[in-house]
Amino acid sequence: MALVDEIRSACAFVAARARWVRIASNEQIAEYARALPAPAAALGPDPEVAVLDGPPEVRAAFALTLDAINFGSGFWPEIRRRPGRSGFTTMALGLRERFDAAGPWSATRLEAIDAPTVARALGQDPGHSLMELYAESLRDLGHRVVAEHGGRFSAVGQAAGGSAVTLLEHLSGWGCFADVSTYDGRAVPFYKRAQLACADLAHAEVAQVRDLDRLTLFADNLVPHVLRVDGLLAYDECLLARIDAGELLERDSAEEVEIRACAVEAVERIARARPELSPQQLDHVLWNRGRGAAYKARPRHRARSTAY
Repeated sequence: MALVDEIRSACAFVAARARWVRIASNEQIAEYARALPAPAAALGPDPEVAVLDGPPEVRAAFALTLDAINFGSGFWPEIRRRPGRSGFTTMALGLRERFDAAGPWSATRLEAIDAPTVARALGQDPGHSLMELYAESLRDLGHRVVAEHGGRFSAVGQAAGGSAVTLLEHLSGWGCFADVSTYDGRAVPFYKRAQLACADLAHAEVAQVRDLDRLTLFADNLVPHVLRVDGLLAYDECLLARIDAGELLERDSAEEVEIRACAVEAVERIARARPELSPQQLDHVLWNRGRGAAYKARPRHRARSTAY
């Protein structure tokens, strides 16, 4: 079974047994799917943040470096945010400015990178635990690119043979993209950041892949929040009260796994009701919808996790 199919199967398993989260009826899903706008023609990352011009090696380095540290939402209340910016955008802009000023870190440099170096680039406290988590992830990224791709970031996407599914399966073996939970004794892979890396490399035109439509939702904490606010997911009242109070959920707890898995399964059902939209396209639509005021006005779930 391909990894993307295992993700779908495992998330359906969780959704069928969920105790804390419920997916809306098929009729509600069909109505919601019909009302969704078509995605914008450009499905790629925000050009303010991403490096989409210049040499392929630089574009690939930025996509992989950013996706290796695209987590930390459970820490956002503690970090130094730029005025009016989210935690993710704060980190992404810091990395973009580092690339603009000094170019990418080489894969060899990443193998030995430390938390103070990362913190300086991102404008953060070098003693914050998130900076060491970032440094650990980047060291693994550097090691993998050196050991498996001769130190060339662009070679990562080129080695996929034109398949996002193949690329995902390759990246899933890297520690910097680890993302597997357990629920009722079954492994539940999500690989949110590894799947995002596949899409980002494709949109940066450094990985020519033909099957982005086979990827699943990139399960984080924003798209489930959008689906909850929109009435597609319903949370247990006690769970909702904890989230509204700003309580951190435990990573890999039943509640946290159910939220992510039910979001994946809900988007699969939306895609079946709106077959011209792939889960990857729906992720783009829903993630951008989450930037709206109505969604920002309500707390979303947070967990101290390296997954999102």
